[in-house]
Amino acid sequence: MIKLEELKKSFLVSVWFMFLTFPIMVIRVNPIEKVVEWRWKNILIVGAGSFFFSFLWRYLLLRRETGRKKMEAGEIEKIPLSRRILTEPKMYIPALVCIAVFASVFPFVFSIYQINIMVTAIIYVVLGLGLNIVVGLAGLLDLGYVAFYAVGAYSYGLLNYHFNLGFWAVLPIGALLGVVFGILLGFPVLRLRGDYLAIVTLGFGEIIRLILENWNEFSFGPSGIANIPRPSFFGHQFSLHAATVYIYFLMIALTLLTIFVVNRLQNSRIGRAWIALREDEVACQAMGIDKTKTKLTAFALGATWAGMIGVIFAAKTTFINPASFTFLESAMILSIVVMGGMGSIIGVIIGALVLILLPEYLRAFSDYRMLLFGAILVIMMVFRPQGLISNVRRTYKFEGR
Repeated sequence: MIKLEELKKSFLVSVWFMFLTFPIMVIRVNPIEKVVEWRWKNILIVGAGSFFFSFLWRYLLLRRETGRKKMEAGEIEKIPLSRRILTEPKMYIPALVCIAVFASVFPFVFSIYQINIMVTAIIYVVLGLGLNIVVGLAGLLDLGYVAFYAVGAYSYGLLNYHFNLGFWAVLPIGALLGVVFGILLGFPVLRLRGDYLAIVTLGFGEIIRLILENWNEFSFGPSGIANIPRPSFFGHQFSLHAATVYIYFLMIALTLLTIFVVNRLQNSRIGRAWIALREDEVACQAMGIDKTKTKLTAFALGATWAGMIGVIFAAKTTFINPASFTFLESAMILSIVVMGGMGSIIGVIIGALVLILLPEYLRAFSDYRMLLFGAILVIMMVFRPQGLISNVRRTYKFEGR
């Protein structure tokens, strides 16, 4: 039950908001008629709205606290969605079939604008799954992940411009260059953890972007590279609409491959080593796990997917420049991993779709869409700090004879 004290606090919040917004929401000067208009109805709306949202916020916080206490007391058992999917997969087969059918007919039903938006969302799904290896599984906070993305994109642009290499020839090269740069980043940061690691990776991302922006002879500087060819099918070139549909299905296939590989890695020996490294680096090393090899593997594999997606991004947009690879891109990909649930494959997929599609479909709210988007993120981080779908924490129980 909500106490009277909570109602008083919500009332004081509404009064404070009314005081702060009074000059803006109530007073309006009309310079033509030289009069002051008093809009008292606006202040009542502000007061009622702030009281309602403050009351709702406190109620949800109280409810969450009550549920947490019941869980600690053993009165209720919370089963994560990830564990329910693993233990009861038959329940979700109809949903998976519906998703597969929808994904198959999507490009033939919706406009090219909607297809482009969905392709962008799927690109971020794969980027999120790649970063999930580094941050979610290995626990290495990487703020320069966009650098590998840029390496893949520029590898296609430059190799096509200088050597006329096609999309399918450059795709594995982009992945290989991602591995190389991942290892180059991993070696200097082997002894770093936490905030120090984040600062170094952030600097690495900015170094790559500044090189691409200022080395005109190599990367064409801020002008970028234009007329990058779209992917072909055995030498056959598509029209704009057909190429967009082709890239859509290509991204669907790459996403399924990424989910399969990441899931297998997560359940493998190296995956368990990543999780051990994330939980306690000292204990992990004491148990005989090679910390150097484990970290370098995480950076290299995470960068592989970024390199491949960079090639696909260059083929999709047919134009790249350094402005496409700023720190905000790394922050968005990291937000996808954190919001979806660190270490959770399903959570990262849902987080990417929400964070990329939501701002697009909130365009009807015009100037208020980013405000709503930010409010949704804040509410999400307060009430679901573990992410939309938290990862199943493995427990091992020894049973003697």
